[in-house]
Amino acid sequence: MMTDPIADMLTRIRNALRIRRNRVTMPHSKMKEGIAGLLKREGYISDFQVQEGSPGKQIYVYLKYGPDGEEIIQDIQRASKPGCRVYKPVDEIKPVLRGLGTGIYSTPKGILSDRQCRDERVGGEYIATVW
Repeated sequence: MMTDPIADMLTRIRNALRIRRNRVTMPHSKMKEGIAGLLKREGYISDFQVQEGSPGKQIYVYLKYGPDGEEIIQDIQRASKPGCRVYKPVDEIKPVLRGLGTGIYSTPKGILSDRQCRDERVGGEYIATVW
C-alpha cells in the first residue's frame, strides 16, 4: 500500500529525467491528472495522456527537454506531506524563485499554480514546488 501517491509521482518524474526518458507511466488519480495538467499549462512537460490499462487507468507523462538536451524541470519537491500538511492563505502565497519557479496548490477551484492562486484570490494546500 502506498502512503503518498503524489510523492511517488514526483519521484517517478525526477528519476525519468535523470535517465533521459521521454515518457513516464504511473497509476491514475484525479489529483495526479490535475498536477500533470498544471505542469503542461506551465510548460514543464510536453503532454500527458490518460489511458485504460490493467488493472486500472494509467497516466503517461511525456517529458520535455531543451534544444541542447537540458532538463526543463531542474527540481521538483513535495511541500505538504501526509504527516504534515501545509496550508497557505492567499496572502502568504509568494512567487517561487522570484517567478522563475511554480508552486502547485490544491484549492477549492482545483489544482492551481501560485500565479493563478494570487490572481483568483484563493489559498489552499501547498502540494509541491517546481523549477
